[in-house]
Amino acid sequence: METLDGKVAWVTGGSRGIGAETAKLLARRGASVVVGYGNARDEAEAVADAITRAGGRAVISGGDVRKSETADAAVEAAIDNFGRLDILVTAAGVNHWSKLEGISGEDVTAVMDVNVGGTLQAIRAAAARMTDGGSIVTLSSRFAQNVQPGVALYAASKAAVIALTEGFAKELGGRGIRVNSVAPGLTETDMTRQAIAERGDAVAAQTPLGRVGQPEDIARVIAMLVSEDARWVTGRTIRADGGIV
Repeated sequence: METLDGKVAWVTGGSRGIGAETAKLLARRGASVVVGYGNARDEAEAVADAITRAGGRAVISGGDVRKSETADAAVEAAIDNFGRLDILVTAAGVNHWSKLEGISGEDVTAVMDVNVGGTLQAIRAAAARMTDGGSIVTLSSRFAQNVQPGVALYAASKAAVIALTEGFAKELGGRGIRVNSVAPGLTETDMTRQAIAERGDAVAAQTPLGRVGQPEDIARVIAMLVSEDARWVTGRTIRADGGIV
């Protein structure tokens, strides 16, 4: 198994769900981790504590993901505590489920500012200090490539994340920095509790593997993409949805 010994990772949205599982998995594979969080400081501390109890190294860094100073502080935390930054995973994001008539201007601003603006701020700050040959993984969604009724705004934000991924892969490739995206299907987290309750069984029935996704399923794809096993992969979006039809 490819190890990440000596690498330093920053995971936005690392306090829960996919981000938390990714932070813990990267740490188990040898990386030191900056656990990013928005308001969930206690949860972020619990993730960092779990990492350190298991013999890894982790610190937390929080703030509004939409603000440049939050991103800059997280990068500084990586440099100050671990001496470098090699990996960025942008797992911070918000959901939005509503059909056309229920979408307000405030909804558009909130979703785009977090999912697109927050991703952009993280990549900007990380790329400025990242070690050449590093790796960035963004979190998109299968809905960005297969839009369904009621998720158009969310899907649009995640399609924009794919555009950022492809564009920055070309911009940063000269430094050997790879930029890829993972597009999960329905994954069981706090953010998707309502969706799981409403349509989890139906989704599982449409999935060849017969279940909905778990955060560790997505974390394992991310861990592969940031490793040397994926050194020839950049500018790509990997759909991790269990093969749903």
